[in-house]
Amino acid sequence: MGVASRSSQARGLPAELTSFVGRRHEIAEVKRLLGGSRLVTLLGVGGVGKTRLALRVAADVRRAFRDGVCLVELAALESPELLVQTVIETLEIVNLSTRPPMRVLTDHLRDRQMLMVLDNCEHLLHDCAVVAETLVRSAPDLRILTTSRQVLGVAGEQTMVVPSLPLPDGVVSHQSDAVRLFAERAGAVLPGFAVTDDNRDTVVQICRSLDGIPLAIELAAARLRAISVEQLLERLEDRFRLLTTGSRVMLPRQRTLRALIDWSYALCTEQERLLWERLSVFSGSLDLDAAEHVCSGDGIAAEETIDLVIGLVDKSILIREESGGQARYRLLETIRQYGRDRLRESGQEERLRRRHRDWYRDLVLRAHHDWFGPGQVVWYQRLRTEHDNLRTALEFCLSTPQEAQDGLAIATALRFYWIAADCPQEGRSWLIRLLAADDRPTPTRAWALCIKARLAVLQSDFPTAATLLQECGKLARRFDDPALTGAAAYVTGFAALLQRDLSRARTLLEQALECGRRTGDQITVVNSLLYLATTYSSLGDSGRAVETFEECLALCEPRHENWFRSYALWTYGIEVWTQGDARRAVEMEREAIRLKEPFDDRLGIALCIEVLAWISGGEGDGERAALLLGALREIWRSFGGPLFGYLADHHDACEQAARQSLGEKRFEAAFRRGMALTPDEALRYAMREGTPEHEPARTSSPLTRREMEIARLVAQGMSNKAIAAALVIAQRTAEGHVEHILGKLGFTSRVQIAAWVGQLDQAEDGGTS
Repeated sequence: MGVASRSSQARGLPAELTSFVGRRHEIAEVKRLLGGSRLVTLLGVGGVGKTRLALRVAADVRRAFRDGVCLVELAALESPELLVQTVIETLEIVNLSTRPPMRVLTDHLRDRQMLMVLDNCEHLLHDCAVVAETLVRSAPDLRILTTSRQVLGVAGEQTMVVPSLPLPDGVVSHQSDAVRLFAERAGAVLPGFAVTDDNRDTVVQICRSLDGIPLAIELAAARLRAISVEQLLERLEDRFRLLTTGSRVMLPRQRTLRALIDWSYALCTEQERLLWERLSVFSGSLDLDAAEHVCSGDGIAAEETIDLVIGLVDKSILIREESGGQARYRLLETIRQYGRDRLRESGQEERLRRRHRDWYRDLVLRAHHDWFGPGQVVWYQRLRTEHDNLRTALEFCLSTPQEAQDGLAIATALRFYWIAADCPQEGRSWLIRLLAADDRPTPTRAWALCIKARLAVLQSDFPTAATLLQECGKLARRFDDPALTGAAAYVTGFAALLQRDLSRARTLLEQALECGRRTGDQITVVNSLLYLATTYSSLGDSGRAVETFEECLALCEPRHENWFRSYALWTYGIEVWTQGDARRAVEMEREAIRLKEPFDDRLGIALCIEVLAWISGGEGDGERAALLLGALREIWRSFGGPLFGYLADHHDACEQAARQSLGEKRFEAAFRRGMALTPDEALRYAMREGTPEHEPARTSSPLTRREMEIARLVAQGMSNKAIAAALVIAQRTAEGHVEHILGKLGFTSRVQIAAWVGQLDQAEDGGTS
């Protein structure tokens, strides 16, 4: 459950799936560089281990950064225009404002103490340099660690060339990091494998031949599934001899790695090579269905694809992953680029990219068709998983002549995904570029204008939306499309509601509802009912509001539809509360939250928590209201500010009532405790599901109950180990709590914590005497 964060993996660091070997000196050097510079770049050829080194360093130093570590993976990003948006999404910033994305990003990071890892910058070198330089200038406590094959060229940048693993040398040759890596990876594919007196010299020669490049060693070790170490060495040496006349301007290690991949390619069957090349058109990961539909034909039968995929997994060309209980596959970037080069040489690249686009266009259209129904959550999660591939398909439509109409169809069909995934700005960006690429007056263009206007309204960009709707209206009349007319009326009416023009909103939403009913467009009907009911409620027409809310829910519930139903319950709960039924209103808001959780709808969840704060204040629980308002302060800050201004009066009234009920001092204390809650803690508190340790302590402390408990043990002079034993928790957990306490209080030592606890206890004793 989360309001302002998707998951620890999204913002933090991925778990290491294989052991990390060696690099002690390099780890120490990178830490030293980070201590003296705000931008450090790790340089090296593909496969040398830049990413693994960066992630290990980040994991080691994460506790030194109050706001944690953020990994931004760029390997699958092909469009420079999406670089800033990708960083925004990784940081989980919801940008519903009209501010430029870079401004949103710099504002968010200005006061953060964080380490950001930008991984695989080489193909976006200039843009990464601009972003890195802008961020380090605007955020004084931000440090950036990048990996690249080239220097970014930013002022103040410190660089370190990541070397290959140390090669075998002398009597301790078998203990070198290169040999250790080979032995561990070989043991993973050939249980029982070990470096012995019999094979030591052969293994040493293999590592020398591979120049100590980690990826090369891992690829070679994987071959032991099928051949012996002696056969491996023989084939490596034969293959490398063929490449001694390669380009002299390339580094030897680059030639070696290329040679190894060439050799891996040669070991594949003809069909496996074809599949490898064709899979290179995918970005991020893919599933078996996508591989079968995009890559089959002309030498690969669809039913043969699964066996070929298994073969590539066995040869360590494809990496198998789990996502939502389904197997997915990924090519390492070096392997993908190799396959793309081969595909380009064959003259088949554009054909395969078009097939890739067609598959994802059809996928998106199916998702849109099924959105209003029981498969909604599954479709949403599927689209989240395929986000990189959706971008690649859209980029093909932009970069290929006469393909923009298909791009508009994709971007338009993703209308609800752009909203549910908290990325309306990205949706608008694609539509802007695609509309500019093809200005023919087609029905597809008309719908794209309508959806672009809808996204603009969500960002409160009402003038732009009005201009777009004008052109959309002309095209709707030209094509005599009542469904489009209804959709445009809905967007215009929703904009009027947000601008508090309630009379106009009612007229337009009633028109949209009539159009939706006439054309059988259930989504327009439900959308219109939802905000028409809200408009009636705002106008004080409770009877019609309740009747309309009930009709909306009656359409959603039999279809097991969650998205629209959650928003209907949210705003219906406000109406029920204003009628005096606080208990029912609370249950409606909590049910809305439960429906929103599978989408991780942070905006919607925050809106529900806002209403729960109002209800608490109205019931006389000023402390609970103040605490929730404090938690919301940080949540709204992550969104760029409060939303849905037509409800701002309730927020202001709640805050004023809580201040009067508690007095200024108690209100501020409760408000600060709320600000100290994490989004998960705030949500559990709002749902009344949190255990006491997750609820804020009833003191003027910004710490949770568990943190206060640990702070008092620190004040008693207990070590982290002793604290862990006393509370029956892991020592690492205790250490994490202490670091969090230091960060919250702005302290640097345990002595300061002890002094602060003493002062707090003295103040509380004085207040009760």
